[in-house]
Amino acid sequence: MPTRLTDEPLGISCVFSDGTRAEFSLDGLANPRLARDLATALVDLIHPHGTADSRGTVNHYIQSLRQMVHVLAERGFTGGAAQLRRGQLAEYWMGSTGPREATSRAMVRAFAQVGGVLADGVLNLATGRPYNLQPNHRQLPPYAEGEWARLAEVCRTLADESYAAHRWALAALPRGRRPRKGDWSVENQRWLLARLGPLSAPRFAAELGITEAALWQRGGFLQASADLFPTHNMLIAYRLLFGIYSGIVPDGIDDLVTGDIDWAGDSTVLLSYIKGRTAAESTNLPRRAVRLLEQWLAHSALLRSFAGPGRRENLWLAQSHPGQFTVVTGSGARAAVQRWTVRHGVLAQDGSPLKIHRSRIRTTHLAMRDKAGWTGSGRATIDPNHSPAVEGDHYLTVTTEAQQHAVEAVIEDAQHDVLRRAHPPTVITEEDAAVLAAGYPQLVAAMDLDDSAIAELVGGQRDVFTAACGDQLSGLHGPAGKPCPARPWVCLLCPLAVFAPRHAVNLLRLKAFFSRQWQQMPAAQFMAVFGPYAARIQQVLDRFEPAVLAAAARHVEDQDHELPLRPEEMTA
Repeated sequence: MPTRLTDEPLGISCVFSDGTRAEFSLDGLANPRLARDLATALVDLIHPHGTADSRGTVNHYIQSLRQMVHVLAERGFTGGAAQLRRGQLAEYWMGSTGPREATSRAMVRAFAQVGGVLADGVLNLATGRPYNLQPNHRQLPPYAEGEWARLAEVCRTLADESYAAHRWALAALPRGRRPRKGDWSVENQRWLLARLGPLSAPRFAAELGITEAALWQRGGFLQASADLFPTHNMLIAYRLLFGIYSGIVPDGIDDLVTGDIDWAGDSTVLLSYIKGRTAAESTNLPRRAVRLLEQWLAHSALLRSFAGPGRRENLWLAQSHPGQFTVVTGSGARAAVQRWTVRHGVLAQDGSPLKIHRSRIRTTHLAMRDKAGWTGSGRATIDPNHSPAVEGDHYLTVTTEAQQHAVEAVIEDAQHDVLRRAHPPTVITEEDAAVLAAGYPQLVAAMDLDDSAIAELVGGQRDVFTAACGDQLSGLHGPAGKPCPARPWVCLLCPLAVFAPRHAVNLLRLKAFFSRQWQQMPAAQFMAVFGPYAARIQQVLDRFEPAVLAAAARHVEDQDHELPLRPEEMTA
């Protein structure tokens, strides 16, 4: 169920966009009338109606609500929100903090928006200038190009050198054997570690029947361990470089597990991650990020084979230090990253150690991408801190042939997309090849279909979830030559889709999914995400006979498991 107000005891039950739930109790407050009015308003500020979309954000509102009810009750106020007066609110807000004033003002405004009645002048006061101005939190600027290049170079060098040493160590394993006093070598220590796992120095010494002091005296153990198993030092380099290449938010990188990786061919990866302030997201990784991800999986494979079930699924897995088997699953605190920066000599423009902010890495990635995408050079002068609308309205002039070509290409792509969506759907009411060829000669010619391809389209050999596809390797929605990665509803507007009566069941299941999403999503968000597809699906279904739809409807359970959905696409 969506976010709602609960009674007995008074509270709020929340369902956020990432599928998580939270319960907040408001029972036992000194003024239940005011608490209920403010809670009713707060529900309208929480997902899917409002922008509060995490437990932490809602908890800030809950604490503000509790404090407001408590303070006003101490001053003798026993009424509801309708009985609040300008003087009472002004006195409360002037003595409050900036965050508490902002959240309580938002709840008073929301109370009016959901139909609550406020006294004269209260709404104007709530929408006016705050008494406590909050600090201006400005986004960190992108790194300078020199700093960005040095950071990427250090990370790339460390990752490549450590991986080369790891591959060489694996190749040398067949030549090793159990270390003995007269046959002590790094190669033999690697051989034993590869069989026992990343042991600590005391345990490794005990396995060999020697003291830890003798192990350190003979030497080679730290090198053998570091060659086979990635250390925390290497993990930091890999993760910083992955952020440089991919531009994914830091909290999304932190929580990645191996199950989030969806390989769509040899060089294409669809990566799913959770963006803490919004919800689950997916992205097609750039080629460099894909290659780095492949390298990391190979580099950490041996260590992963020794990790327990609770840790093996974590993408980022490393030893805390060589010879100290404490597995870490993240890059650690900011202090650890700064020590890494000093250790490897990553300097800022003024010669001091570069301060690493992982959110600033994302900002710089987006800035560099925007510059390179506009002029083909990292030296573009368009300000990355401005929005495209500001640049276009105030600064953009086409002065070179390359810029003119880029503008025309954008316009052509948009016009092509509009025309493609305007084409009527290809629907055959009889599963006969002759019907398809006769009814849609332009389609057959455009897709260059021969008799066998037409037969496969009609016979079901080219079926996807909602339609038959004229060419799954066309590259219309993904890389050419690879299977199409589009979601099921994208087929509804695809010019390569052919709909037949056998697809009616899945089309009705998809229509039911749209209905469930409409009930839990704000209208504007639904129309932006599913609006064109919801309109097209009805056009397709209207072309089928009523008897076909009636028979298909008997197989529809109106449940998410009927569709191939990702976790973030499930109905809450």
